[in-house]
Amino acid sequence: MANFLLEIVTPDRMFFSGEVEMVITRGVEGDLAVLKGRAPLVTPLTIGKIKIKTEDGKERIAAVSNGYIEVSSEKTTIIADSAEWPEEIDIERAKKAKERAEKRLKDRHDGIDVARAEMALKRAINRLEVADLVTVEDRKIRD
Repeated sequence: MANFLLEIVTPDRMFFSGEVEMVITRGVEGDLAVLKGRAPLVTPLTIGKIKIKTEDGKERIAAVSNGYIEVSSEKTTIIADSAEWPEEIDIERAKKAKERAEKRLKDRHDGIDVARAEMALKRAINRLEVADLVTVEDRKIRD
């Protein structure tokens, strides 16, 4: 399969840069797969996972939070608010963030920003799901 350059950039760092066979990410209108030769596009991304198939055939998954993807003939660039590999995710912090968001949504006090709490809950759940993917794979290797 033909490869192309993928760059994933966050405000803090160049998260990933390398040749890949494929990338799948979540756009605001659904999942989007990119292979070499895909028609150029620019579209917003939402909270979700990025699945990368590297040039050596290995798959990597990362948690991302909002941003944009640009596909051109030379490369594909993802600019995201945040991106984390599973091993970088602080599981306890994500669990606490999930609990806080659920509590805010349940209690619904005056002045609560419901949309913000819903986004925080989605981010926390996404991070926990991505972290759990590594845990599941680790368990398979040990069994």
